[in-house]
Amino acid sequence: MTKKLILFTFILVIFSCDGGRVNYNNPNIPNFPVNIQLNLNLPQCSNLQYASNHIIVDGGARGIVVFYTGSSYLAYDLACPNQSFSTCTSPMTVTGIEAKCLCDNAVYNLFSGQSAGQQYPMKPYRVEMSGGNLIIYN
Repeated sequence: MTKKLILFTFILVIFSCDGGRVNYNNPNIPNFPVNIQLNLNLPQCSNLQYASNHIIVDGGARGIVVFYTGSSYLAYDLACPNQSFSTCTSPMTVTGIEAKCLCDNAVYNLFSGQSAGQQYPMKPYRVEMSGGNLIIYN
């Protein structure tokens, strides 16, 4: 009986873990295909050489902000994550380490993509380094 209880507890723990991932299945932002390659040696990407800087590139639903944390690169869609895509047509504005949705004035941190009190975080994209290129995709 003890072995069955231990086995049951072990299985329950294994299947209840979610790996700490946030659910990005946001019904407000459509899934547009993204496959962008940025050469970090080009002048238009020079801001990404310094921590807490960003650039904005075309793509995704309303544009993509690429942010350098100092140790890694992050990319987020600039569509307001907690507003309907059809009613909030303005992309978020980016200042420093924050992105602001003009439709509801919610402010999102670019290090985490989170905003206090909001249901959905900013929509992230996958980012990989390949040589001197940054590849952003979904």
